[in-house]
Amino acid sequence: MTNPSLSTAPLISYETLLKRFKELLKADNLKFTRQREAILQTLYNHTGHFTPEELHRLIKERHPELKTGIATVYRTLALLEGAGIVTSISFGTQGKKYELGIKAHHDHIICTKCGKILEFFDEAIERKQERIAGEFGFVMEDHSLKIFGVCPECQNTTGKD
Repeated sequence: MTNPSLSTAPLISYETLLKRFKELLKADNLKFTRQREAILQTLYNHTGHFTPEELHRLIKERHPELKTGIATVYRTLALLEGAGIVTSISFGTQGKKYELGIKAHHDHIICTKCGKILEFFDEAIERKQERIAGEFGFVMEDHSLKIFGVCPECQNTTGKD
């Protein structure tokens, strides 16, 4: 059954995530800065899916004193994605939206008109994917399911211009 009240809470504490982030920076010979921490903290404390520009705007609103540049946001997101701390959904030429990747497994349904992204979990879909992988001789390690369509709000506004 589909679970519309899916918990999007992170699976680890912020302190544990911060320690992992600092280790990642050190391994890449990068400095730990307040700007980079603000990016991590914003992703941790806000559920949802953000473009780098939306994340940048949110950080500037909450931490104007940090003067975090958009390039820092892009570089930090790339680093976090490479380490599996964040995940992204690609919208082709429209770019990517990012979310914290250390949450319980879930799938996405995405509106092709407004870009709204909803998260869901459906046990029957999970079992079917495992069965299909097995039928082809695969041992499934991971999967990503994205359903694209038009949300109810956009359906109601189509043709009402």
